[in-house]
Amino acid sequence: MDWKQIYQDRTVEAREAVGMIQSRDEIFLGHAAAEPRYLVRKLLERKDELQGVRLVQGLNIGDAPYAAPEYEGHFIVETFFAANGNRECLQAGRGALLPMHFYAQPRAIREGKVGCDVAMISCTLPDEAGYVNMGLSCDQTRVIVEKAKLTIAQVNERMPYVCGDTMIHVSEIDRFVHYDEEPYQIPLLNRDDPVAEQIGYNISTLIRDGDTIQMGQGTIPNAILKFLTDKKDLGIHTEVFSDNVLPLIKSGVINGAAKTLHNRKIVATFIQGTRDLYDFVDHNNMIRLFPVDYTNSVGIISKNDNMVAICSALQVDLMGQVNADYMGSTVFSGVGGQLDYMRGAEEAKNGRPIIALPSTAKKGTVSRIVAQFEAGTPVTASRHEVHYIVTEYGVAEIFGLTLRERARALIDIAHPDFREQLEREFDDSLRKAGMKNGFTIV
Repeated sequence: MDWKQIYQDRTVEAREAVGMIQSRDEIFLGHAAAEPRYLVRKLLERKDELQGVRLVQGLNIGDAPYAAPEYEGHFIVETFFAANGNRECLQAGRGALLPMHFYAQPRAIREGKVGCDVAMISCTLPDEAGYVNMGLSCDQTRVIVEKAKLTIAQVNERMPYVCGDTMIHVSEIDRFVHYDEEPYQIPLLNRDDPVAEQIGYNISTLIRDGDTIQMGQGTIPNAILKFLTDKKDLGIHTEVFSDNVLPLIKSGVINGAAKTLHNRKIVATFIQGTRDLYDFVDHNNMIRLFPVDYTNSVGIISKNDNMVAICSALQVDLMGQVNADYMGSTVFSGVGGQLDYMRGAEEAKNGRPIIALPSTAKKGTVSRIVAQFEAGTPVTASRHEVHYIVTEYGVAEIFGLTLRERARALIDIAHPDFREQLEREFDDSLRKAGMKNGFTIV
């Protein structure tokens, strides 16, 4: 059958499309900025008809209306990453966290470890060959379309066309619903933060001409960029592509000329940011999206010589262990692709895995560098895979150091108000272990 006839026959009103969803179905939502907002709203209108519908998602950057208390029992949020919209839902027990490396999520879906009865995605209008474009989210889109018994696509003319492995034939999608609206956006961070700026400067001292960089969003990634304007031939291989690097692309600092994999291309698995970013990536052949089990594969990341992975943390202990996703025993975020890129950079030729964090929290009253984690705090990155820790007080290169040497290096970049306390706590831990006190072996 001609693709145009297939498309016409499968194009319906939203009410009809979401009316096919049944109680206790597991629905996988398009990721981040590609969440089909209109379809979600129409699904929520069926609240009283549905019980125990599981909504599986990655990072949510929107308002997550389904996470509100009034939907309890009707919709259950299951997510790989807690964010502002769904964090309270998870902490209150109305939802659940799915701990998993980002790169492994497609495998979990293929193998049925994470259910996917229904896929709800966003896409562009079909092209002349009958293919729609995934738009801003490639990561898991193909696998959920392949796995789902029912795929519903919101066709949105405001969704940019993004190059890469991003095309789906209309015959693979069961229902199309036309509705144009702005994808979710994240505003630019313009706030001056002297702590973040100092951390950004410290990180910039580790970046060399020709490096390939992975970084996320936030005040620290933004602060790094202003210190890279004198660099040459930088590249990007990352999981999320956002506005913060646009000035360096437009100035030619980021051109990918030295990349050993996907030369002169910016590689990512999803995109989120402002409308200006979405206009920039639209039909831009420099930007390439690939599935997350490719972009976040340790073997693929490590093919980028001079790979620099810049990741954030909530806490680091004196052994070099990293906590990036919990406040004590309370979920705060998720692991995302942190370990994918830490390990990929570690294996890359001249690679540098970096953990960055402010030295304190709660207006300077709490040290983020601690002697030991609070009981119940999970470890995100083990002491064996951490190379560089950066705060506003400097860089601690702990790879190759003994535990005593690591403790000394980390205390040196802790906030000065907490250094004596950390030394005492370190001495106490040695004494309890039956070891001699202090930082030298005598």
